[in-house]
Amino acid sequence: MADVTSDRAVVFGGPSPEHDVSVLTGLQAARALGARCLYWTKTGEWYEVDPGLEASAFSEGVPRGATRVQLLFESGFVSEAGRLGRARPLGVEVAVLCCHGGPGEDGTLQAALDLAGVRYTGPTVAGAALGMDKLAFGDVMAAAGLPTLARALLDGSTSDAGFGPPYIVKPRFGGSSIGIVADVADLQTALALLDANRHLKKGAVIEPYRADLFDLQIAVRSWPELALSAVERPLRTPRAGGAAGEPDILGYADKYVGGEGMASAPRELPAAIDGGLEKSLRDVAMSVARLCSVRGVARVDFLSNGQELYVNEINTIPGSLARYLWIDPPVAFRTLLDDMVAEARARPSHHYTVEGADGTLLRGAASIAAKLA
Repeated sequence: MADVTSDRAVVFGGPSPEHDVSVLTGLQAARALGARCLYWTKTGEWYEVDPGLEASAFSEGVPRGATRVQLLFESGFVSEAGRLGRARPLGVEVAVLCCHGGPGEDGTLQAALDLAGVRYTGPTVAGAALGMDKLAFGDVMAAAGLPTLARALLDGSTSDAGFGPPYIVKPRFGGSSIGIVADVADLQTALALLDANRHLKKGAVIEPYRADLFDLQIAVRSWPELALSAVERPLRTPRAGGAAGEPDILGYADKYVGGEGMASAPRELPAAIDGGLEKSLRDVAMSVARLCSVRGVARVDFLSNGQELYVNEINTIPGSLARYLWIDPPVAFRTLLDDMVAEARARPSHHYTVEGADGTLLRGAASIAAKLA
């Protein structure tokens, strides 16, 4: 196994539709940082793997030579105990989270690491949960007065979206355009998708579909201070069939088919947009970062027609950790990672307190039997 710094570990994979993309991000981060690798399988097991592996080693599951480990609440990451020995702590003080979607980005893994006492990069439990919930995120943006398209819950009882067609239907929880259906003609068709699209089973939202809008994205990092990257315009692959073909949206294949995660996707960087629009985008991105308590590196995604601007979503653990966006000002990937680790050490993700729980209430309480009477 390659020489690595043992107190830091890059965590990637997980039971998510974005598992494979997470492997790409994790291996990039591990190479740049010189850290050990902890691979979270599609079925929830943990393994330590060689950071020198290539992505193809994971194509059939757990790569050869992997060592089984466990995540324990009282001990953090430990080696799996054998029949004749006890589990041995791995000494991981900071986990660099490279999990995309699912429990690695919705707050589940973050909560487990908080309880295990392992510091980590990226969003807190609350920040991760907000970023993964399109309905809650949209409501927060609208309540703050930031420009955003109308967004409503779509379920079996929805009789009026509050706005007219055509629609775009999205999974309420999820990312990377997986499960999104655009240019839906009417509400009846949108409702039928709830049973036909497995990605909508846990919840769905509905929005106006605007064919005139294109994507703009910007990264934000929180350490050593809140800062923004260059603005990019991701380029969409033309859909076969012209006007009769698939609607023109930024899809999963547009982002990741290059084989290096988001770093290989086609883009215009920096985006050729009006200076006034760029200033507005930067101002709004800063507001989004503060509202979502951004921690580590995140990416804020917008929609625009060149004049209007709308907040679309935030990716709290973006593909390739948005390393490709830091060209102005230039930030090396290793610096980006080192700063994330420094923040994890200096600014823990949580702070539990028992202030006020001094036993006074318990000493004066009546019997439990009396309370149940």
